[in-house]
Amino acid sequence: MPGLLVHGASGIGKTMIARNLSRRYAPEYDPASGITRTPLLLLQAPPAPDERRFYLHILASVGAPATALGARAQNVASLEVRVVALLRDLGLRMIMIDEVHNLLAGTHREQRRFLNVLRYLSNELEVSLVCLGVSEAVDAIRGDIQLARRLDEHHLPNWRDDAEFSDMIQTLIAAMPLEKKSNLKVKSLKQVLALTGGVTSRIFALVKDLSIDAIITGEECITDDAIAKWTPVWSRHANPHRRLQKSRV
Repeated sequence: MPGLLVHGASGIGKTMIARNLSRRYAPEYDPASGITRTPLLLLQAPPAPDERRFYLHILASVGAPATALGARAQNVASLEVRVVALLRDLGLRMIMIDEVHNLLAGTHREQRRFLNVLRYLSNELEVSLVCLGVSEAVDAIRGDIQLARRLDEHHLPNWRDDAEFSDMIQTLIAAMPLEKKSNLKVKSLKQVLALTGGVTSRIFALVKDLSIDAIITGEECITDDAIAKWTPVWSRHANPHRRLQKSRV
């Protein structure tokens, strides 16, 4: 089955994309048949490439707690059989695995075994596999040549100084509960990009923080001057008297 490997900087929005797709293709219960159809299953890779832990996580994700099934006492082979049977009954079409770069925390042998599990599940269930992670994820997946050939690589770049970035900033600011319109100059947009490095999570943090300040000061809009004086949240250690009133943002 065809698959996809999505990689990019931490905070660029990979997990947000995965969760959005998971909500879009949420499980649906068919009262006539009494079966819950789950077209897409979103999982997070375990902290280390552990087959047993991964299978137990799958059981919990589909509403079959391992404790209730006595699965914790079962060996890996038994867990594998049960997981495949359950996923097949769900009518699964795609498995998405986030934080796939966690595979690199294990030994080379452990990585290969875990990649074999992913390839096996894709083959046995005839489902597409989508893996997401930081740049190191590419190295993790390339540990299995057969799997790597099936996954088209897609890099999510950091935001750049273009019309798309400008539109995103304007849309984000418009979503803030500010009473006045924020008319920012092009220079300020460039500074936002420079301050955040074009990382989505940092851009969101910047706009939210500036909105909070605008509410506290009564300005009720984000100004060019506020951006010029802004200090990144991730590097701000001082000023314990700073008030963060989040009730309106």
